[in-house]
Amino acid sequence: MKALIQRVTDARVEVEGKTYSAINEGLLVFIGFDSKDNKIQADKMINKLLSYRVFNDAKDKMNLSVQDINGDVMIVSQFTLSADTKSGNRPGFSTAKNPLEAETLYNYFVNQISKSYKNIASGKFGSNMNISLTNDGPVTFILSC
Repeated sequence: MKALIQRVTDARVEVEGKTYSAINEGLLVFIGFDSKDNKIQADKMINKLLSYRVFNDAKDKMNLSVQDINGDVMIVSQFTLSADTKSGNRPGFSTAKNPLEAETLYNYFVNQISKSYKNIASGKFGSNMNISLTNDGPVTFILSC
């Protein structure tokens, strides 16, 4: 499981030209599921995301989590994070979780994180989404579990 997280001042997901969800200050999280990922790894990633310290404290050090600042979190599925890019000029997706299982795990992920934290928004699984964001910093990390 991989998550590309970005510290944002705002982010928005559009589907078919209409706003599907939007957040203010917080984390935009692109999540990709590999074929062997499961609920245990999803729970670990949720804990890591909510406690990962990427926001600045009063001394301008990255010591605060999204929970500490009461920020928003937007979860967007992105199967391309599971691409095999080691060889050739075209990504391979044989290591990605199949779409039906990935959707089940994505829904589990969004439901579980919503139980732990209230400021959650999400993308629409399997849809062609337009994502707009203002990356604050820029601050971007890749997490894996």
